[in-house]
Amino acid sequence: MAELNEKDFPPLFGTNGIRGVPNDDLTVEFSQAIGKSIGTFFGSKIAMGRDTRDTGQMIFDSVCSGILSSGCDLIDLGILPTPAIQYYCKINKMPGVIITASHNPPQFNGIKCIASDGTELERESERKIELIYYNKKYLTVNWDKIGRAFQDNNAPGMYVAGVMSKVDRDNIRSRNFKVVVDTGNGAAFSTTPTLLRELGCRVVTLNANPDGKFTSRNSEPRPENLTELISVMKLGKFDLGVAHDGDADRAVFVDEKGNFIDGDVTLSLIVKNHVKKGEKVVTPVSSSDALSEICKAKGAQLIRTRVGAPIVSRTMIKEKALLGGEENGGVIFGPHQYCRDGAMTLSLFLDLMASTGMKPSELIKTVPEFHMAKESVKRDKEWSVLEKDILKQLGDVALDRTDGLKIMLVNGWVLLRPSGTEPIIRIYGESRDEKTAKEIANDYKEMIEKLNRH
Repeated sequence: MAELNEKDFPPLFGTNGIRGVPNDDLTVEFSQAIGKSIGTFFGSKIAMGRDTRDTGQMIFDSVCSGILSSGCDLIDLGILPTPAIQYYCKINKMPGVIITASHNPPQFNGIKCIASDGTELERESERKIELIYYNKKYLTVNWDKIGRAFQDNNAPGMYVAGVMSKVDRDNIRSRNFKVVVDTGNGAAFSTTPTLLRELGCRVVTLNANPDGKFTSRNSEPRPENLTELISVMKLGKFDLGVAHDGDADRAVFVDEKGNFIDGDVTLSLIVKNHVKKGEKVVTPVSSSDALSEICKAKGAQLIRTRVGAPIVSRTMIKEKALLGGEENGGVIFGPHQYCRDGAMTLSLFLDLMASTGMKPSELIKTVPEFHMAKESVKRDKEWSVLEKDILKQLGDVALDRTDGLKIMLVNGWVLLRPSGTEPIIRIYGESRDEKTAKEIANDYKEMIEKLNRH
């Protein structure tokens, strides 16, 4: 039988790893075969960790057995935030595998590969792993060469110390901030409260117990899922509220009055206070125009990419940019590591509060005012078909096709793009006016729903 090439098979890895439902499309047999493919590709010692999902142990063990069968040793880091595992890989110059589905609902899980510099594996390498899988070109060693699994319990402390080294710890400690943290039953249930205590904060935790079904709240840290945190912050007794997604590579904030702070605002705020003239900032086409105004005022260059943290990270490395991120609370701080990092984002926010003496509600007023509304629609058609239908509806309009369709409007813009992790179309609408942003997003949601039916 002829060997398959890249054109002969569909991709397995999406924008953030392989995602699926365990015992449905993400089976033990498939996971083990992917583990064999990963071990064959890396051919060296591999670090491995997971988030809190109930199915994590099963998928972890399946991938692990495949890796060991290829002759690779494995370092078991246990349950940790994704950026903590990536930091371990970076410091130890070791590739890694993370079993996580990030913010997806609890029935999902996933397999993500990490390069030895701590970044998500580039697409070219993922394709090579897929080729090994489809052609069954696994390396299978004799019994006396099978890899061994070891545990390393030093990763959490190493990670917390690494984050703290990038901010003014003494200044933050001197402020004795009162912080409420909602880890959402996810992977940061221990690391973020520990970090906050190390930074001298008085900490109140919500949902800081590992629960793989996310019974306390949805793992996506959106306002509607953070009612408990928002209610506590409205008591007026705390300086900052923070929430993570399931694998804690993102952080979103609630101000001292109980108002949710959009991830776009957080990214804009950090860029505004860190970027210098002549530097570069990288962000996807889905991010706010506030960044454009900030970079222009600072004399910095803004580079826009397709959506996806790995794409942003790789572009940052290529362009030697120190700052980047996405509109969903995923800030990438190059001096620490080139990946989204919720704990680093939190520390940078506290650092700003300490250095400026300003409250969160005061800080966000320093950012140009734009409003973004987000919607999503189940995708019933292939994107290529739906895209043609949408273009017929639009007529002659200004378009940016970097990723999906970004339509420039008189009063803002709207971005329509297929999700890389779920069978949905994501809709982002932005305007200087909040009501208009919501109307834009809703109008295009209704349009896509109609096109789905015909």
